[in-house]
Amino acid sequence: MISNHQKNIATFIHLSTFSGFLIPFGNFIGPVILWMTNKEKSEFVDAHGKQAINFQISILLYAVILAAITIPVLLLSVLGSVNILDFNDFDTIQFDFVNFSPLLITAFSLGLLAVIGFILELVFIVVASLKARDGELYNYPLTINFLK
Repeated sequence: MISNHQKNIATFIHLSTFSGFLIPFGNFIGPVILWMTNKEKSEFVDAHGKQAINFQISILLYAVILAAITIPVLLLSVLGSVNILDFNDFDTIQFDFVNFSPLLITAFSLGLLAVIGFILELVFIVVASLKARDGELYNYPLTINFLK
């Protein structure tokens, strides 16, 4: 039987990922501290802690990959014809808001994908918190299991 205390700890593990908005790397530090201090006391808390940490690491990995693709595409679309060693060329940059280049559309699409991913991350964290509160196990979608 899962006690209310265990449910609360598991819920707070998931909710502690929101501390990343206030503290750098708080989305990792909060869950790790709560998980490390309580994992020996309950398999339920251990499972939720691993899921929360694996999800945060997976999200970081996906964000790094998306940024590694988006930043060069965006720079190529904006600065493609500019010689970056000649500072006078920066005066000749013109943005055509009628005829977008395919690279700029690709960069915009990747940015939109990042925003949608961020919203889904928030939704998944809230769902996981509610499942933990109800005493159910939850597996985040698209999560790579680094901790098993």
